[in-house]
Amino acid sequence: MKKSDKTPKQTHRRADPNVMGLHADVVEQNITETLETNYMPYAMSVIVSRAIPEIDGFKPSHRKLLYTMYKMGLLTGARTKSANIVGQTMRLNPHGDAAIYDTMVRLSKGYGALLHPFVDSKGNFGKVYSRDMAWAASRYTEAKLAPICAELFRDIDSDTVDFVDNYDNLMKEPALLPTTFPNILVSANQGIAVGMASQLCGFNLGEVCDTTIAFLKNPEVRISETLLAPDFPTGGEVLYDPRAIEDIYNTGRGGIKVRARWRYDKKENLIEIYEIPYTTTTEAIMDKVAELIKAGKVKEISDMRDETDLSGLKLTIDLKRGADPDKLMQKLFKATTLQDTASCNFNVLIGGMPRVMGVRELLDEWCAWRTESVKRRVYFVLKKRQDKLHLLKGLKRILLDIDKAIKIIRETEKEADVVPNLMIGFGIDQIQAEYVAEIKLRNINREYILKRVEETASLESEIEDLEDTLARPSRIRKIIASLCERFGAPIAGTPFYAFPTAERLAEVGMEGLAEIRCGFRAKYVADAAARVASGALDLEALRKQSYEAAKAALMTV
Repeated sequence: MKKSDKTPKQTHRRADPNVMGLHADVVEQNITETLETNYMPYAMSVIVSRAIPEIDGFKPSHRKLLYTMYKMGLLTGARTKSANIVGQTMRLNPHGDAAIYDTMVRLSKGYGALLHPFVDSKGNFGKVYSRDMAWAASRYTEAKLAPICAELFRDIDSDTVDFVDNYDNLMKEPALLPTTFPNILVSANQGIAVGMASQLCGFNLGEVCDTTIAFLKNPEVRISETLLAPDFPTGGEVLYDPRAIEDIYNTGRGGIKVRARWRYDKKENLIEIYEIPYTTTTEAIMDKVAELIKAGKVKEISDMRDETDLSGLKLTIDLKRGADPDKLMQKLFKATTLQDTASCNFNVLIGGMPRVMGVRELLDEWCAWRTESVKRRVYFVLKKRQDKLHLLKGLKRILLDIDKAIKIIRETEKEADVVPNLMIGFGIDQIQAEYVAEIKLRNINREYILKRVEETASLESEIEDLEDTLARPSRIRKIIASLCERFGAPIAGTPFYAFPTAERLAEVGMEGLAEIRCGFRAKYVADAAARVASGALDLEALRKQSYEAAKAALMTV
């Protein structure tokens, strides 16, 4: 049978005018209106709910993870599998397991990106100073909260912060964490939003708390007297520049130079680099050095290798015979990221609005927010004490005639009438009557009731003290300062501040000696100005020496 050459005729159904999305109409719209209706909601979501940290020092992803771990009992309990934590966190954070685990890695002790890590990790979590060192999958690693997290969640159940619904309105999560110290200045943080970014460098915890206490006592205090300079978990030497530091403290923007620490092994004729700037990686350094060697710009190096192991970072440079290690390192500092600039852009969300602030403004905002948190806690405790006192006053009336109370309860026919009859019989309100009616039979004796009533005097005294605390801002400031004082002890950080460079020393002369900072981090005794004045040191000869030699002459370890 001959097949028909005709193809079946296709029929197209007309679109249902009542169904949205089936109309192929072209709608003309101003580009400004399109941006406002389509792009702005996305941009604001990224800025407010994702990329920019808030006054507690955390982004939403950090906060959701830490709060989930807190609710899992990981502050005091044993470690659990990271995969378990990631799965539980997805109840608050719907962005997927990979994003959540990446967040955990950055907060972990193993990764080393923070001065004070919040996650006590076990297993391979990679390293912040390595670009290529991948961390293990979440099914292989374990984690719990670090002890410092107790300060993040202190009094969180005492109405210190607001709680909001999660994405499906089935759970509550804190809008902020009630940190007892200015974590916004302690934990390094960075984020890229839409049209803006944030880059927060970390500061030494002890110095931050000392600065906070000084600021609470005197808002006009000079910040740089106690907050010496940024601190970095990867170590290195901070090249101290007072003008750059003041710019960062005043405007929230700027940069500070950090260089690697190294030592020369004369016996083996090699250089060991054991600390590098926070902003670079070992791979980037080695790639750049290899590039310089190939270009013929560096001829003193015979070999360079990465000898990093469990004991820590170590880059080894084998020198050719006759090479000067000081001159080589000066050359590498200029040509590689062994000396790098840590940029600062203190962009923080305050009340849902991004603001770039200096350190003083950040401290002012944190203290104002922390004051409100402490007031809320004090009011929460006050309300509890007032409620308890109210119950005990009702119990005190029962003490006058226990037999009458028993008689009222026994002679009441209906259970629902017990409370109203007690209210009528003793002139107490419903809450007090409910409390009396719920007392166990074994406790209806004079001794029990007298012991409870004796608490009335101490409660009244405590309530008076709490009300006085709320009425006096100075007492609130003392509470904030007392919590910070526990962190005021010396804490190891970036080993020392570098002596001013030769160019800087030539520019400012004797004043340059004042740039040598002697905080507890430095552990240096450097009364250099007096030594120069007494003739013990020759400033002119010092300027001609290498950087390392000048530093060694001026500083006594």
